[in-house]
Amino acid sequence: MAKLTKKQKEAAAKIEKNKLYSLKDASVLIKTIASAKFDESVDIAVRLGVDPRKANQMVRGVVTLPHGTGKDVRVLALVTPDKEAEAKAAGADYVGLDDYLQKIKDGWTDVDVIITMPAVMGKLGPLGRILGPRGLMPNPKTGTVTMDVAKAVAEVKAGKIDFKVDKTGIVHAGIGRVSFGADQIVDNAHEIIQTLLKLKPTAAKGTYIKSIHLSSTMSPAIPLDSKAV
Repeated sequence: MAKLTKKQKEAAAKIEKNKLYSLKDASVLIKTIASAKFDESVDIAVRLGVDPRKANQMVRGVVTLPHGTGKDVRVLALVTPDKEAEAKAAGADYVGLDDYLQKIKDGWTDVDVIITMPAVMGKLGPLGRILGPRGLMPNPKTGTVTMDVAKAVAEVKAGKIDFKVDKTGIVHAGIGRVSFGADQIVDNAHEIIQTLLKLKPTAAKGTYIKSIHLSSTMSPAIPLDSKAV
């Protein structure tokens, strides 16, 4: 096991053992224990009482964070020429089609989100091996395959994120930066938790939200009182 640095030890010492924090207190504490020289991201990890191996217990969705993610999201709009102007006007960082498809084939994936149209999905199919593992493959369920390209681009730029439970039953999501106010972190965390509650599969039995942890890029995780949240 890797040894903790002096700053990591100091941060861990500020988290009381066996204590479950309220979302408000954790959001204040996370700003206190973050010690990196850069603006660390604030992440939430929610362990769900589901079996992701079963299709009827898969949890996946989208949420628009009230205060955004604090990250400059790089958006590639793969669209036909008649949609290029509206994609650019909405704030897409890269707009085009065949040239970018070739760049992706050559290994370029320097974007955070790809938005496209139903008519273009056929061309993206062969790129699944490249885009899939990176979480970049557009999906109608997350609103990234649509005819309303401008709306999709604007929503992503404003803080819309998609999430999916992993094979261990945990949903991970970035919900802000340590430079955010504590109330902003609370609002964003509350939004994704409420969205997860609405997405509870009917096949899921027992405790649905088993645990919630808040952390920053370099800090230890702070356990939350999931019942209170």
